[in-house]
Amino acid sequence: MDGRPERGGRGFPSAVRGDGRVPGVDGLRALAVVLVMTYHLEPDLLPGGALGVDVFFAISGYVITRLLVAEFGRSGDVAMRAFYWRRWLRLVPALLAVCATCAVLALTTRLPSFERAWTAIAVSATFLMNIVRATQSGTYSSDLSLLSHTWSLGVEEQFYLLWPPLLLLLLRRVGARAVLLWTTTLCLLPLIWRAVLWNPTAAHRIYNGMDTRADQLLTGALLALVVARLHADDPRLAALRRWAGRLAWPALALLALIVAVVPMTGTSAWTMPWYTVGFLVAAVLSATLVASLELGPRTRLSRALSLAPLVWVGRNLSYGLYLWHYPLTRLMKDLGLDAWHGPATFAASLAAAVASHYLIERPLTRRGRQVRPPGKDARTPAARTPDARTPAGHTPAGHVADGRGGQGVQGGGPVRCER
Repeated sequence: MDGRPERGGRGFPSAVRGDGRVPGVDGLRALAVVLVMTYHLEPDLLPGGALGVDVFFAISGYVITRLLVAEFGRSGDVAMRAFYWRRWLRLVPALLAVCATCAVLALTTRLPSFERAWTAIAVSATFLMNIVRATQSGTYSSDLSLLSHTWSLGVEEQFYLLWPPLLLLLLRRVGARAVLLWTTTLCLLPLIWRAVLWNPTAAHRIYNGMDTRADQLLTGALLALVVARLHADDPRLAALRRWAGRLAWPALALLALIVAVVPMTGTSAWTMPWYTVGFLVAAVLSATLVASLELGPRTRLSRALSLAPLVWVGRNLSYGLYLWHYPLTRLMKDLGLDAWHGPATFAASLAAAVASHYLIERPLTRRGRQVRPPGKDARTPAARTPDARTPAGHTPAGHVADGRGGQGVQGGGPVRCER
């Protein structure tokens, strides 16, 4: 990786070659959102279920970076207005629909969870939930509890504001090898920063801060750059594919072990190992899975995660499920559905996510393919618009939301999926 532009792709030759969906990544999104939902509904069942958000972060960093690098490889630039316009259409209307529903319930009912919803609605709609939560050293404010899960969307959206312009600057000013070195350095800085900040009273600050969680997204970004940097016939790409395949099952087993036995939140989880090194470990394990799914579409793991129901849910519903499940959890409790709380919340969340997909997300995603963003220069090459994606996040998916439908690569072609 000598940093000089190679034939095609401006130093990232695999970014502009190939085009195909990667069903396994969509299946991984579906598993991640189910983990988060189960954790919120039955925390004793999966103490570490919040790890699904960490998986979303790694996926989001990966796919967004591949989109940007692919566009740069094709045209020598990135249409940033078009990029942010698509981001807005993909993520914001669906979130605003959740906030509007909560506002209607707050105005028309006396349900306990919705009586003090206005602060949560305002903070969520502006993607500031993570910043507000980070300032709280003790118990989280009850005024935010209705939509507190949108903290991960705040992390992802703040990352999207900073990383694409910085990546474009690096792509324009330095060679491909230097871009990789800079990204690697940036991956390590949040780890050092968490170690500097650490003390038990800083747990909320570390857990919610974009600056303290950025390495999870940047790990996915680094993987995207490495894959895009290597030619399809490069022996190093073959080695990456081989080792990712070998390590994928151990990585999945470790993630499953963490989910089963390691609490993610609460006083008992506020330990220095997890709140410093642990976040980066989770991101590396998640990126290992993504690499295996992208580069080894015929492996057993990829086939298992490519089952049609998993793929459809991950591609089309993961963002909506993440958005809707948390306020619906509160609504079901307020309605007295204690005996059937879990099944009722899952069913209601699925129905809301399906409605969101067909009535809001898919129509606006299609519109994003056809309509230029406000103020877009007609001379600017239009970037190809990706299909709907996840959480954070949280999109998502998303959050990542994460991010959350997905198209990706097989053997090194461009990913075309967003949160």
